[in-house]
Amino acid sequence: MVKASAEENFRRTLVFHHQVREAEAFAAGLPDVAAQLHDSDPELYPRRIWADWLYGNHKPLHRRRVLREFADGISTDGTVVEKAYLGSVKVLGEGVDTHNCDSVYWADVRGSMPDLVQAVGRALRMQPGEGKVASLVVPVLLGPGETADNMLTSKAYGGLAKLLEALRAHDARVVEALAEQQAPSRYKPVQKDSEGKKQGGEGGDGGPSTPAKALLKFSTPRDPAQLAAFINLRVLNPEREHWRRGVEAAVIYAREHDDLRVPFTYRVPEREEAEGVGWPASLANFRLGQWVADARRFYARGDMDEDRVAQLDKLGMIWSRFDVAWEEGLTSARGWAAQHGHLLAPLDATFQGAAVGIWLKNARAAARKALEIEQRRAEGLPVESSAGAMSQERREQLEDIDPSWCPAWPVEWQRAFHLTRQHLDESGTLPTAAGDVVRQGEDLGRWVRSVRLGWDNLTTVQQWMCEQILGIEPATENEKPPARRPQADKWAMNYEAARQFYEREGHLRVPRKHVETITVGGDGGEDQAQRDVPLKLGAWVGNQRSRAATLSPARVEQLSKIGMRWV
Repeated sequence: MVKASAEENFRRTLVFHHQVREAEAFAAGLPDVAAQLHDSDPELYPRRIWADWLYGNHKPLHRRRVLREFADGISTDGTVVEKAYLGSVKVLGEGVDTHNCDSVYWADVRGSMPDLVQAVGRALRMQPGEGKVASLVVPVLLGPGETADNMLTSKAYGGLAKLLEALRAHDARVVEALAEQQAPSRYKPVQKDSEGKKQGGEGGDGGPSTPAKALLKFSTPRDPAQLAAFINLRVLNPEREHWRRGVEAAVIYAREHDDLRVPFTYRVPEREEAEGVGWPASLANFRLGQWVADARRFYARGDMDEDRVAQLDKLGMIWSRFDVAWEEGLTSARGWAAQHGHLLAPLDATFQGAAVGIWLKNARAAARKALEIEQRRAEGLPVESSAGAMSQERREQLEDIDPSWCPAWPVEWQRAFHLTRQHLDESGTLPTAAGDVVRQGEDLGRWVRSVRLGWDNLTTVQQWMCEQILGIEPATENEKPPARRPQADKWAMNYEAARQFYEREGHLRVPRKHVETITVGGDGGEDQAQRDVPLKLGAWVGNQRSRAATLSPARVEQLSKIGMRWV
């Protein structure tokens, strides 16, 4: 990369990586490589360069500083450099500007095609009237025994083919013109002599076409006929072949599933799994999910031909990612309901990796907003916005799965009701004690007891459901636990213990673990019989002292009268 930068006079080079560790190591080692090259040829290579890297977890402040240094060619210590190299790991996307970038180096050409198209756009972006010439540098690392003439078969040229395909998304005519050889070829192939040195590679009168000269430049000469064949077979035709394979797989998938809602990770099955379904061996392991996702992204950006759009429309393609998310969530909800018998999933529920519980929570919020809007309109009240409200069609889709999926009361209550009803249908015995029956993590006996004791807190509909469907009756007064003593009464009892301690001891320096026992009841009130009540007086006095600032003036005065020391 440093050699190409020096020979082509690049000043600002973006370096795209696929992994963070590669970008970090690349930026760390680049200055040493540049220094060694400078020692070998001081006139060609600069003495100092600037190199850094960015990825998604870097702070915005750090990112802005690095981008500013890259654009200005001035490092943090103020050193002015002639050439700057900035590594990126999926961070310099749309909306992030890199000033003065004149070249892009692909250290790794992995990734989806939309990502590559966007990365190419980083170098092609121009200011009005700038007349910018951008250079895209792709390393071709030949394998053992390979030469530069193995363009049609070598995997080393796969990155170049993929990049040219991405470039074609910006200007299809220029790339497709590379397949046109405008002069007869007199190129002599690159060969190796007995000492392993390369010979040949020189062109005759026939040379690369004008578009090739303008677009492609190799470190060693290439046969124009072979170059045209490379463009035609590995850039143009593979793209069409990839589309044809995707459509063929989509047709089979739609026939099997009645839709084209393909999960992103879906691959065409192979061997035994493909038997009986109709998958041909030529499509084995084809990434149909990624193909559909890429098609959807190209469509959203307006980069897809009308005939291709029509092809996918006939197969039931869902173009909106929001519609896709709904359909995928609905499919997962159906699967979860089929396993559990209802659609009242807890928040942490999942189905085949999909967060069904969270999806249903959001769906209920949207459905309730829609009902609220309908009610306001029925009452003649204004509606500010319908954003986020669920359509009637989608509500009906969920009601077809479980009519009680969105109750007016907490989902947890409705889930326990459903499971109790299911239990009664099977055994006919109503659980009444905690731990009697546990279903899907719900303690039904505990729930029945809470319903009986909290009967008055239920709505009329809930009371009717429990009484008429489950046979639950409200708890009697004798079954109800005694009412909790008010905080004021508790404070009064502890104050009485403190007063008793003060009258007996003459002070209120109570040890922290001291327990004072007082006698209550027998006054003709609610407590008819006298009983002894032990109170943790030491802890209570300490708490009152630490909370002095929040006590009322009357309570402060009461405690002060019996010797309370506040400090």
